[in-house]
Amino acid sequence: MRERHRGPYQSAIAPSIAARAVHLPTDVLAVADAATFEITRFDAMVGADLTPFGAILLRTESASSSQIEHLTSGAKAIALAEIGGSDQRNAVEIVGNVRAMRTAMNLAEGIDDELILAMHAALMVHDPATAGRWRSQQVWIGGDNVGPHEAAFVAPHHARVPDSIDDLLGFIRRDNIPVLAHTAIAHAQFETIHPFIDGNGRTGRALMHAMLRTKGVTEKVIVPIAAGLLTRVDDYFAALNAYRAGDPAPIVNQVAEATFTALANARLLVEDIHGIRARWESVIRARRGSTPWRLIDIALRQPVFDATTAAKALGIADSNAVRAINALVEVGVLTEFTGMRRNRLWQAREVLDALDDFARRSGKRTHGN
Repeated sequence: MRERHRGPYQSAIAPSIAARAVHLPTDVLAVADAATFEITRFDAMVGADLTPFGAILLRTESASSSQIEHLTSGAKAIALAEIGGSDQRNAVEIVGNVRAMRTAMNLAEGIDDELILAMHAALMVHDPATAGRWRSQQVWIGGDNVGPHEAAFVAPHHARVPDSIDDLLGFIRRDNIPVLAHTAIAHAQFETIHPFIDGNGRTGRALMHAMLRTKGVTEKVIVPIAAGLLTRVDDYFAALNAYRAGDPAPIVNQVAEATFTALANARLLVEDIHGIRARWESVIRARRGSTPWRLIDIALRQPVFDATTAAKALGIADSNAVRAINALVEVGVLTEFTGMRRNRLWQAREVLDALDDFARRSGKRTHGN
């Protein structure tokens, strides 16, 4: 095998795009503009809802983005990992993606190299040797782990990464490109630079959400674009390859079409969660505004939790949290699933099922013509 990896090889060079004119077909611009409008409409509608959809959608987008990289896990395992109750590797890595997405949404000073490094550091907290650091070695996609000679894509030499990132940031700061087209092209350029040893795809998709936030397209929630990309993942990767060959239209079109698919799926999730909440409210016996009612939002936001997590979120003592939890257990809103007297954990099974249904719909992959 090593014989095949001897001799020179060619790596990509990310083109300078900071000042490059962007030319796209009118039909691609039209679908991108329509998708941008739908994102804004969805953000306004869901953002005004009292249900904590921000946290719900952030988790679903993180899981979908991870699934593109073949990191899959059920909603229960992810929720467990969020409170430190699971060491299942995929779930732990997906929680890292939740942190990366949250970092992208909490940007204060705009998008710069520090934000990108912070997103990567949040994502790769399990790998402190590389987390939040530009790569210092050659990386490639496809082929094998021995060398890059048979790879589908060999990323630019690591010495080029800092300058290429500076050029990308110059492109991101522009204000003369339609928003979704701007976001999709920046994402494709980031994936071409491939600035990290691992976690490039997940960081790059978090970067898209950071751009949508800074451009004012989203203000309250994350629109799960990765869930749409996941349904046609082969077309998504083909569009990235087309960009590297000099054609930006396919990646803009893919991101726009993925947005429509993702929004259709997200609206079903919103409908499911509304139905769950309505059922809960119909069975709770405590007076409205009491602690069990306040606990509903915690159960929607974090559908697996222990007493300490609930108490901290509600700002009350653990013993009071347990009383509220028991009130919801009595009416079937929550179930305890450890069977232990100590270190007990509760779940909102209906919410977990809704999240898993969303993931199944996202995972139904199709192929374009």
